[in-house]
Amino acid sequence: MSRTLQQLFDLTGKTALVTGGSRGLGLQMAHALGEAGARVMLSSRKAADLEQAVADLQAAGIDARWIAADCAQESEITRLADETLQRMGDIDILVNNAGATWGAPAETHPVEAWDKVMNLNVRGYFLLSQIVARRSMIARKAGSIVNIASIAGLGGNPAAMTTIAYNTSKGAVINFTRALATEWGRYGIRVNAICPGFFPSKMTMGTLKALGEEQLAAHAPLGRLGDDEDLKGVCALFASDAGKHITGQYLAVDGGVSALIGG
Repeated sequence: MSRTLQQLFDLTGKTALVTGGSRGLGLQMAHALGEAGARVMLSSRKAADLEQAVADLQAAGIDARWIAADCAQESEITRLADETLQRMGDIDILVNNAGATWGAPAETHPVEAWDKVMNLNVRGYFLLSQIVARRSMIARKAGSIVNIASIAGLGGNPAAMTTIAYNTSKGAVINFTRALATEWGRYGIRVNAICPGFFPSKMTMGTLKALGEEQLAAHAPLGRLGDDEDLKGVCALFASDAGKHITGQYLAVDGGVSALIGG
C-alpha cells in the first residue's frame, strides 16, 4: 500500500547536517527539516551565531545541536563530519550551504578572492560530501545531499553586479550536483541542488543596496523577493522520500526570474 503524502515527507528518525546554518537560508532549511521530524546539526564559523540559531530551533521543538567549523579548511571539514557522526550517529541528509562571495570587476578581480570563493563554494562542498558519503551513506546505500547553488550559476549578471567568482562557483555546483548524482545513484544516494534567487540576507545586502530591493522585486514575474518560507518546501522534497525518484536536478526558487533569462 502506498504511503500518504504526509508519510512521504516525514523525516522522523533522520539526521541532517546543515552547513552555513546559523542564519538566513541555512537556518530556514534547518527549520524545514526539523519541522518534518529530523534531528539537526548546524554548522558555521561563529559559535555565538550558532548558539542563537540552535536556541531558536529548540524553542520550536526541534532537536538541534551545533558545531563551529570553517568549511574552507579540509581539517575542519573532517572534524565536523567526525563530531557529527560521534554525537548523532549516521547522517541521512547533508545540506551544503556554506558560501562566500566577492564583488569586483573581472579585469581587476583579486586572484586571492577568486580562490577564497571557489575553495569554500566548490571544494568545500566536494570534500564534505565525500567524507559523509564514505563514512555514513555508501555502506547503508541511502542518503540525500542538497547543494545550495544560485540562479547566479545559470548565467551572467545585470551590469551593476560584478560577482564573476560567485557566478562561476555556483555554475560549478550545479554540474557537480549532476555529475555526483550519476556516480552515486548506484549507492542509493540522491544529489540535488537548489538555486535561490534574491533573498534578503547578509550576503545579498550589498547587491540589494546597489540595485534596489524594489527594482529587483519588480524584475521577478511574481513581483517579490524570496522570504523566510520559500525554501522550506523544496528542501523537504529533496531530503525526504517525497523526492525519492529525483536526483541530479536543480530547481530555481526565484519568483520566475530564471524563466525570463532562460535558465
